[in-house]
Amino acid sequence: MEQVKVQHDPKGQRFFVTLEGTEATLAYQKGEGTMDLTHTYVPPEVRGRGIAEKLCEAAFAYAKAERMRVVPSCPYISGAFLKRHPEYGAQCE
Repeated sequence: MEQVKVQHDPKGQRFFVTLEGTEATLAYQKGEGTMDLTHTYVPPEVRGRGIAEKLCEAAFAYAKAERMRVVPSCPYISGAFLKRHPEYGAQCE
């Protein structure tokens, strides 16, 4: 898996990676003690490189550091990501 630098934009409530002139994002909404991961998008030209997984790992790490529960509303996270990484399930509502 290539090195990607995940950045956090708290005002925009998103994590993102800029790669090859495109941007992959994971959007979230904060609630009372929760972080709802609402949407993950990776442009087609950079898919298959583990970028969505890195975005999710960053979001879960942030939620853990902030002592927030995760609401995995995004179908990618609630499906593929959590199936491959059940260890993150304990953080979810």
